[in-house]
Amino acid sequence: MRIKRIYTFMLQTFLPMFCMTFMICLFIVLMQFLWRYVDDFVGKGLGFGVMAELFFYAALTLVPMALPLAILLASLMTFGNLGESLELLAMKASGISLLKIMRPLFIFILFLSAGAFYFQNDILPMANTKMYSLLIGIKNKSPELEIPEGVFYKEIEDYNIYVGKKDFETGLLEDVIIYIFDGSNIEDATVTVADSARMEATPDGQHMKMTLWSGEQVGTFKSNNQNRISSEKHPKYRRESFKKKEVFIPYSNDLERTDESMITSRHVGKNLAELRMSVDSLDQRIDSINTGYGKQLVDRTYYRSVIDKTKFDSAYFAEKTGAYIASADPKIKDPDKTIQKAMPINLDSIYASLRPFQKAEVAKRAKERSNSVVQTFDVRREMQTIEYKNRSYHITEMHKKFVLSICCIIFFLIGAPLGAIIRKGGLGVPIITSVAFFIVYFVIDTAGNNRATNGEWAPWAGVWLSSMVLAPIGIFLTWRAINDSTLFDIDAYRIAMVKVWRFICRKVPFMKKYEKIDKKWTIVKALVHHRENK
Repeated sequence: MRIKRIYTFMLQTFLPMFCMTFMICLFIVLMQFLWRYVDDFVGKGLGFGVMAELFFYAALTLVPMALPLAILLASLMTFGNLGESLELLAMKASGISLLKIMRPLFIFILFLSAGAFYFQNDILPMANTKMYSLLIGIKNKSPELEIPEGVFYKEIEDYNIYVGKKDFETGLLEDVIIYIFDGSNIEDATVTVADSARMEATPDGQHMKMTLWSGEQVGTFKSNNQNRISSEKHPKYRRESFKKKEVFIPYSNDLERTDESMITSRHVGKNLAELRMSVDSLDQRIDSINTGYGKQLVDRTYYRSVIDKTKFDSAYFAEKTGAYIASADPKIKDPDKTIQKAMPINLDSIYASLRPFQKAEVAKRAKERSNSVVQTFDVRREMQTIEYKNRSYHITEMHKKFVLSICCIIFFLIGAPLGAIIRKGGLGVPIITSVAFFIVYFVIDTAGNNRATNGEWAPWAGVWLSSMVLAPIGIFLTWRAINDSTLFDIDAYRIAMVKVWRFICRKVPFMKKYEKIDKKWTIVKALVHHRENK
């Protein structure tokens, strides 16, 4: 079956526009990513290949943000251009409805939504794993020459470096202090102070050579007989003055990527099936933890009893039931009667018989015990909160696999009818309108996700909140566009205002004298009269 020419015409009009807007939107969000992490890239000596790989994986992770905006902007511009050039009017005059005009693009969006689900489920976890593995490795990479001035720099292991002032033209460092730690004891540190210095990387890329001028170095003597030195009451120090000295600081120019298994174990590195398995495992773990904590709290705190063992030593307390049962003593013939003989101690009478200082000691120990119990279960509550939050992250990520597909359809149902109503092409009005809708979507989606991950809302409610808000808007705009809406016609609103004013004047007695509208409404009255006669 041949495809109708109008369908091919709409696809040929929409697809280039969609590709252009998608690349523009992806570039914008990628620049936002760059500005977010630019401080982690500076001074790391990263090659072009590493940066290109990072930006490639970052672009893949930003597709869920760029794709809905591109669909909204492309559909708005496509139908706006058709309306402005009267091509849309010509199609309607030929008896083709707006729904039929939108049909090929809607089918394309359906296929695109299916591809978006596949991307979210299979490609995005891999891209997240690669990107975060590379990004964390870049963050942990040793700096080359970018040591800030005015603060102690502690990113190099066993070294604290202070630079008072830097001359960026000559590369000279002034007022330099270097602390070199050898072990956990601060007394073993070697302190080097210099008036000026210059830093450069060695050719092998394994060290940074710092050339120091006019300074002193102070540290403890090192000896093979460590026991003799540690036994001395006052350790011996050495002091060295120098005019020029070279210090080599360990530095690796190789990029060490983070283990990808650390990323794949998190929610961002799992597909739908793995997320479901993780949620089931988390549910079982949370249930077991809650059961164990509850049992321990009840058995050891609230229902703990004290018995008088002098009356019968063979009875003991059963943790599960809270009752006293007899031990396996062959002399005991009737355990039930034995249980009745094991009477609880009257703690109030014992406490009343104590001396004042003994009462104070008992109260002090009881308070310490209760505080210990509270602190213990506060720590366990924090552990439970972490487990619940991890579960919320996994369930939220499960719903996100479907949200992108639905958002593509919703944004098309907003952009296409809105473009047909506005009838404005180009980049001005479509960009302003698209950005306004996308900001609303982004704010609602961010707020909903935050509430869902924090446990304030159910995960599905937070993730689907933006779709539930925008879906009625898309349906309303589609309905208005099909019925040739005058949604943005100023004269239509003026006519409605005149009709409302006349209705009020007819119904309210003291308003009848204001029914006649002055001359400035003459044009509006003519339009009303024309519409009524029509």
